[in-house]
Amino acid sequence: MKKILFLCTGNYYRSRFAEIYFNWHAKQLGLAWQAESRGLAIDANNPGPMSRFTEEHLAGLGIPFDEYRRLPIDAAHEDFETSDLVIAVKEAEHRPLMDRRFPKWLEQVEFWKVHDIDCATPAEALPILEEHVAKLLQRVAG
Repeated sequence: MKKILFLCTGNYYRSRFAEIYFNWHAKQLGLAWQAESRGLAIDANNPGPMSRFTEEHLAGLGIPFDEYRRLPIDAAHEDFETSDLVIAVKEAEHRPLMDRRFPKWLEQVEFWKVHDIDCATPAEALPILEEHVAKLLQRVAG
């Protein structure tokens, strides 16, 4: 089983959505890929284990997420060592965090441009993330 690591700032909203959305579709397609997600700057003030926007959007798509209810997880070197592909969801936000915390792994990271809630509404950002993940699924399916 190959592993994808999705990164965002808090591992609460975007990376969690990408992880769950990818895993659900990869299972439906019978792909030997599994996604995990981590945060590069965890915020302990998040209300609960996962963004309500992530939960609402997944529910609207009919994708179950109960098994993914957990508190955000901070990225660690082991996450990069065990991943076949690493994707950070917003380059402008995550490249500096990667450079500061994990410079050894910076060149292996693929960067997307999916805004956080301060720059785009969930109704704008999550469909863009869906498109990116759909293209990724096609790519790993070969």
